[in-house]
Amino acid sequence: MSAASLGRSRGGLTSKVHLAADRRCRPLAFVLTAGQAADSPQFTAVLGKIRVRGSIGRPRTRPDAVAADKAYSSRANRVYLRRRGIVVVIPEKADQAANRKRKGSRGGRPVRHDTDLYTDRNTVERAINRLKAWRGIATRYDKTPTSYLAGLHLRASIIWIKDLTRTTH
Repeated sequence: MSAASLGRSRGGLTSKVHLAADRRCRPLAFVLTAGQAADSPQFTAVLGKIRVRGSIGRPRTRPDAVAADKAYSSRANRVYLRRRGIVVVIPEKADQAANRKRKGSRGGRPVRHDTDLYTDRNTVERAINRLKAWRGIATRYDKTPTSYLAGLHLRASIIWIKDLTRTTH
């Protein structure tokens, strides 16, 4: 991580957090980019950082399904998920659908996604709200991307520990 993780956005000089979370709103992986960075190109980087260790065996790196909003709707992301055998739950953007229809039979099939699974997409927003319960993360007191990312990991660890202790008692 370098100074490239700081960039201009509406709020000034800042970073953007790209996050994967499970259905229980627990953070699984973070990628920090410059504030003006687009969401879609970071999709594979975030998924590539997922490592969930069970009681035995290797860490799990491939979820059963991925639900994301339209910002992550791209042919490259869909191909990546299909190749890995992951169910794609990402709606198609209106301009992408219009472009596909304009091409006719060469445009391919319409994108399908499970609307019941898509209702769980807000788990990422709820995970972000849990992270931002820490004032330092919500207001971005850290000046360097490295220390901000360390704070995100620390807060995620606390979320996981609280959740694990809650489920065992």
